[in-house]
Amino acid sequence: MTSVLLYSCRDLSFNRLEGRIPDLGDLTTLEFMYLTSNFLNGTIPDWIKSKDSRFQTDLSYNNLSEHSAPSCRENLNLFKSFSGRDNTILSECLKDFPCSKGCIIYVDRYSLHINCGGKATTIGNIMYEEDDDSAGAAVFVPVRERENWGFSSTGNFWDVTTPNNYVAKNVSALTMKESELYTSARLSPLSITYYARCLANGRYKVKLHFAEIVFRDNRSFDSLGRRIFDVYIQEELVMKDFDIENTAQGVDKAVVKKFNAVVENSVLMIRFYWAGKGTTAAPEAGTYGPLISAISVESGFSHLNDKMKITIVVGVVVLALLLIFMILGILRWKGYLGGRISREKELRRLDLQTGFFTYRQIKAATNNFNAANKIGEGGFGSVYKGILLDGTVIAVKQLSSKSKQGSREFVNEIGIMSGLQHPNLVRLYGCCIAGKQLLLVYEYMENNSLAHTLLGPADSQLKLDWPARQKISVGIARGLAFLHEESTLKIVHRDIKSTNVLLDRDLNPKISDFGLAKLDEDENTLIKTRIAGTM
Repeated sequence: MTSVLLYSCRDLSFNRLEGRIPDLGDLTTLEFMYLTSNFLNGTIPDWIKSKDSRFQTDLSYNNLSEHSAPSCRENLNLFKSFSGRDNTILSECLKDFPCSKGCIIYVDRYSLHINCGGKATTIGNIMYEEDDDSAGAAVFVPVRERENWGFSSTGNFWDVTTPNNYVAKNVSALTMKESELYTSARLSPLSITYYARCLANGRYKVKLHFAEIVFRDNRSFDSLGRRIFDVYIQEELVMKDFDIENTAQGVDKAVVKKFNAVVENSVLMIRFYWAGKGTTAAPEAGTYGPLISAISVESGFSHLNDKMKITIVVGVVVLALLLIFMILGILRWKGYLGGRISREKELRRLDLQTGFFTYRQIKAATNNFNAANKIGEGGFGSVYKGILLDGTVIAVKQLSSKSKQGSREFVNEIGIMSGLQHPNLVRLYGCCIAGKQLLLVYEYMENNSLAHTLLGPADSQLKLDWPARQKISVGIARGLAFLHEESTLKIVHRDIKSTNVLLDRDLNPKISDFGLAKLDEDENTLIKTRIAGTM
């Protein structure tokens, strides 16, 4: 039955037809075929797909199926023509138009403004986008330059052959407010569906602008026309038998209808549908069907605008990068990322009041760190006796390359000792930095440390009488007094013990090892610090 009807009729919309579309490829004179709102199933025949753009086909609102996404053609209307597929989000071909044009940051849209059938115009601070496509009897206009909306136009005006009847123009001067929105309108004999894409999910406020600019109310034949249609938002009927002229109480008068809508899949659909009511040939053919002047969609929820959203994203990225650099810097300073090498450059930039020795000088002075020249060993390395080329006897403290704490003490000791000069403080001649080798060069103390003198091997112990012991005690006290009160920089040693008190040939005591020392502030009467020192 469907096949017989198609051979005799070219417009079979709204006829509840079932079955597959027959092969009509041999009908060379067939210029259009309108099958909207039926129950047709099966695939789209190849003979339809092979037709050029002059052949108009409307298969919208059916139950067709396809194994692959159909091509997007303006004169092949496939709007909501499939079942069992992604039909709730327009047509398969729309998947070729993603919401973001390759941008790294995806930005949701929260509004849409369309001047239906007209050019772009600005009302206040709102810009209404142009919608001047000529449309046609079977048109599906997907996104192209615009990325967030399109429309579907269905139906052919009876007894009309001119191609430009799908955009209505005002026939008289308009005096209403915001008249720019009403000088033209989108018109269709059966159905117009606008779809907004890429919207953020949530509640929206929809405003539909109408004005009857075709019919007249001059008590002539032109006043007999009646335009009656239904309006759907998100497939829900929101206005039935809507009459623009009757609602506005006259022609060329604006009427704005407001609705609420919920967007759940980033798509908002607004459909204007002629249900066969009203006139079709008065005042003339091609003037019936739904008519819409402008559409305004605004979010009904608070949100960040695009600039704020991009600013926040950029800010988060910058903060994350700063945090990464800080972590890398800390790891590098602690020596996990080659910090010792960079520390050499940092120390050479410091204004230290001490000298720098080459590694070759130190090796020559200590006879390549000969074990016979080793005079002591601490928790952070060994101490060697050496003789420079000018005959100066030195003590070389070699910090262990495996000790991260030792490298920190190395920096601390140089920083403090380079500016201190006192008879009861050991004198720092300088340092040597060669790759991972960290070396401190001191004046040589003939009698080693106080601990070595009192508690060392029997052959190295000295018989200290009370005057000698008093001399050593007073010297230590004078050195501490200088550090605590007399020096420009007030310093707390934090590791005073017998191994850190050295004795010269005359048993003059000299405080050494400032690796744990800390600067004290003048205004602090109570020193608050963590526990420090060695055992």
